[in-house]
Amino acid sequence: MSGVAGGEAYDVTEAGASTEAGAGTQPGAGGGPVERPGAPAGALGVDELALKPALEAVLMVADEPAAEEHLARVLQRPRRAVALALRELADDYTRQGRGFDLRLVAGGWRFYSRAEYADAVESFVLDGQQARLTQAALETLAVVAYRQPVSRSRVSAVRGVNCDGVMRTLLQRGLVEEAGTEPETGAILYRTTNYFLERMGLRGLDELPELAPFLPEADAVEGDSPEGIPSFDVDDSGDSQTDH
Repeated sequence: MSGVAGGEAYDVTEAGASTEAGAGTQPGAGGGPVERPGAPAGALGVDELALKPALEAVLMVADEPAAEEHLARVLQRPRRAVALALRELADDYTRQGRGFDLRLVAGGWRFYSRAEYADAVESFVLDGQQARLTQAALETLAVVAYRQPVSRSRVSAVRGVNCDGVMRTLLQRGLVEEAGTEPETGAILYRTTNYFLERMGLRGLDELPELAPFLPEADAVEGDSPEGIPSFDVDDSGDSQTDH
């Protein structure tokens, strides 16, 4: 059989339409799909797979949160359909009381073990070994999170001790990263990373808790500081109480 498309003649054999390598399935004789060349019998194209199981399979091997746009492109589906399916899966896991849940964190979706089973996971992963950050590292990370972008000297000024070694540890663990230089001094600035958001279970920095409930009362501050001001405050002049 022959016909015309776009001004050019084409031929279709009685056996059905031919396909290019890797082009997927196309309608064949009787309206049935024609198998992809080299694909196992019965194999479906990515866009023909059931959406929710496909999302589960992809997220199972993701080593970082996967954005909805990326998942939609990979699975060849509309983003709205992917977003709806992800939220339905998350609700299903919660309703069923599964040991894991699906969270939107750091701009993407990823599987996490449920908080109620943290002790079991910790026992398996750590097996008695401590792998937590030190108190100094946690304090330094908190300063960076709330003051970013911030230089090492300013972090040291806030804490009142030199933080160079702790900052190197945070850099090596991927929790902070360089964020340019300070125009006035040329000092390197630092900020938290997406990995920090992922580990903290935050969608963005706007979900960091307010500091006010954790600050000391004014009377306590005045008693500890002769000047009557918080000793951890850093002015905007760029001066540091510690060496660079």
